[in-house]
Parts: sequence; structure tokens; C-alpha cells
Amino acid sequence: MEHHHADLGDVCLHYVEAGSGPLIVLLHGFPEFWYSLRLQIPILAEASFRVVPDMRGYNLSDKPPKVGDYRVEFLGRDVERLIRACGSESASVVGHDWGGVAGWLAAMRHPEAVEKLAILNCPHPNRFLRGLWSPLQLRKSWYMFALQVPGRFVQESIYTWFTSNFRTDPVRPGTFTDEDIRRYAAAMTRPGALTAATNYYRALFRRSPAQNRKLLRRVETPVVVIWGEEDRYLGTELAEPETSWVPNVRVERLPNASHWVQQNSLHRVNTLLLEFLRAPNRSGGAGNANTSVSDPRAGLAFDDTQASAE
Repeated sequence: MEHHHADLGDVCLHYVEAGSGPLIVLLHGFPEFWYSLRLQIPILAEASFRVVPDMRGYNLSDKPPKVGDYRVEFLGRDVERLIRACGSESASVVGHDWGGVAGWLAAMRHPEAVEKLAILNCPHPNRFLRGLWSPLQLRKSWYMFALQVPGRFVQESIYTWFTSNFRTDPVRPGTFTDEDIRRYAAAMTRPGALTAATNYYRALFRRSPAQNRKLLRRVETPVVVIWGEEDRYLGTELAEPETSWVPNVRVERLPNASHWVQQNSLHRVNTLLLEFLRAPNRSGGAGNANTSVSDPRAGLAFDDTQASAE
């Protein structure tokens, strides 16, 4: 892997790249960084050109100071601009958690830039806006409301809770090693990173659901949703987008996977991603290919000379 920075105008994003061929952009969620998708990079890089950025506010990417700098439309615009900064007119996009939000918004507002969209445990925005206020989802989303309270104590407390969940959440024991958690902590303790990550939630809640809904557009591109059903933060009912919003969608439910599905069930996720990305664009499905996927952890090495978080 190589490390680079892309100047997108109002923000500079750090990213790693690997492979050669058609561009695929992988997007991480909260509270992680590009390393969250490390187990997908070597597998997908065998057949394609891999770009995995730190999203705005995270790790080595710029950290704009205002809450409004983290509005969802800016996240989608970052994806479109990154694709062009990498020399392509369009790309396939894979997003987990908040990276999924960025992927949804990129496909909605910049459809010419997104050829295919793979979503990992992130509801369609309209489904989330409708489902957030159910009693069950309100209990699951308590931390989103807690993060609206100003002050570093709340931010640090919730981040500590999340990192403790890295040890207990995944269905497969040992999904996150001590070294993995150390890397996440190093990335999040960079100056301004924790506040920037919190601002994603604050920017979302500073608009009403009706205002947020006005940003949404129908997604015509092929979409696959891969959903770990043991997600403690998002209810399983949020996995299915309305076909009126996403007519070309297919949902794969993984019953023994947590929110961290791409790490918890890495072989199944990698197989599904390969099949989906290789399928003819008109179908949007994962196809019937009998794709063999080797262990992406074999021979995997990360360069610590770039920065402490890497």
C-alpha cells in the first residue's frame, strides 16, 4: 500500500491505495479510520485499484473546525471529488457505518460518479430518519443524543465505551486484537479528531428530519446491502431500503455478524463484495459466481513509518 493526500478544495484527505485497474473507494465509519477496511484491501486489490481514505476529521485527514463542515452533503461531495482527484470519472463505492452515509449521499447527489454502491451496516437515510424514533431504535441510538451535549468528557466517555465494545461486540472472539485497538486509539487521539468525529452526529441533529430528507435523491445505481444482524446500534428492520428510493437493491443478511461486519465475517463479506463488483452493471446482483477468497490476513503488513496511527 502507498500513502497519499488528495486536496479536494475545502479539505485534504489522506488515503491509502493498492492494486491497479478500475477504481473502488472504501469508506470507514465511527470511530475508526482507513484501517477498518484493511481486510478488504488485499482481496479487492487483486482485481482492482483500491483507494481507502481517512474521512474528513479522522486520523491524517484535515479536521475542519465547524459543526456545519460535517453535513452529510459534504461527505458525499468528498467521495465525488476524491474519485476525480484519483484520475477517474467514476468508481464503485463501498461504505460502512458513516462511510455508508457518505456512499448513499454520493450516489444520490453525484450519480454520474458512482457506478455501484455496496453498503455495510448503514441504513438508507430515509429508512433511518423514519425508524430512528421507534422505542427500540431510540434505545440503540442513545449515544447519538448523548454526543449532542457539549464537552470533551462526554466525547471521551462514549469513545471509551465504543472501544470496549470492540472486545465484546463481535460474534467471533478475537475479531479486534490489542494491536488493532491501539491503532484506533492512536488515530482518535490526534488533535481535533475526537471532536471532528462527534461533529458528524451534531451536524445531523442540527437539522430536522424534514430538512435532512430534502437532501435525498432516488438511487438508480446497483446497490448491495450487507447487514450483520447482531448489530447493537442499528435494528435489523433498518437494513431494507424502500424500493421507491432504491429500485436496484439486493440485501444480504448475515445472522452471526455484528455491526463490524467487514471484520467479523470477513470471508463472507469479501466474497459478496467480489461477486457484486464483478457482476454486469445492469443486474446489480451478486451473481452466481463461485468466488474463492483466500485469507486476507496472510502476509498482511502495515507501514508504521507513515504515522503512529498507521
